[in-house]
Amino acid sequence: MPDFFRADLSGSRFERVDLSGARLRTVDLAGAEFRAVNLSSVVMRDVELCDVKIDGGIRNLTINGVDIGPLVEAELNRRYPDRAKMRPSDPAGFRAAWDVVERLWGETVERARRLDPELLHESVDDEWSFIETLRHLVFATDSWINRGILGDPSPWDPLDLPWDEMPDTPGVPRDRDVRPSLDAVLELRRDRMSTVRRFLDTLTDESLDGHTEPVEGPGWPESRSYPVRECLLTVLNEEWEHRLYAERDLAALEARRS
Repeated sequence: MPDFFRADLSGSRFERVDLSGARLRTVDLAGAEFRAVNLSSVVMRDVELCDVKIDGGIRNLTINGVDIGPLVEAELNRRYPDRAKMRPSDPAGFRAAWDVVERLWGETVERARRLDPELLHESVDDEWSFIETLRHLVFATDSWINRGILGDPSPWDPLDLPWDEMPDTPGVPRDRDVRPSLDAVLELRRDRMSTVRRFLDTLTDESLDGHTEPVEGPGWPESRSYPVRECLLTVLNEEWEHRLYAERDLAALEARRS
């Protein structure tokens, strides 16, 4: 493998690059941007970590001898009292969690409607636009509910939007150039959210503890069996996190408008 000594790689772009096991010493990463990277088991010593923003799944992160994961979890639960409901353990809890999802997203959509419709196609800091975020949630429901749980091998609508790093998959749409209206995307959202509601209304302890049947054919998730609980928790997590992203970006768009 190549070694880089006293090399100036500032401004370089690394995409789909395997740096696992790499050793970095006396390296300047000031202003670097990391997106969709795997930092599991990374060890940092003698580092300067100032003015840093980290968004993602945080577990077993020790800084100066302190595991900050539980501190972050406690603070997020304090800020968002409904957040703890997103980890339900029984059917009633899942139905209550979906009540929260429907209520909060209703508020977020009303906030979005107060903006110029064109702004809903605008990206903030290279993230998905509001419309793209809704399209991705349609994809998440199609993936984990319609395909994963209900067994439809190809539930996709042309407006479905997988995550950016997902490999191109036959039959799974990925159109980043289309610009549907908010109402068109919301019609899809209402259909998919109603599907989740109907499933949860019939959810029992037995079915919650069960596993899905493998679905043949290309798509996401991969063709194997999954715990039903895992599928539902994945959808709840997608709904919760992406609404927070959307609220963050709507605030930026409101400031841009003013």
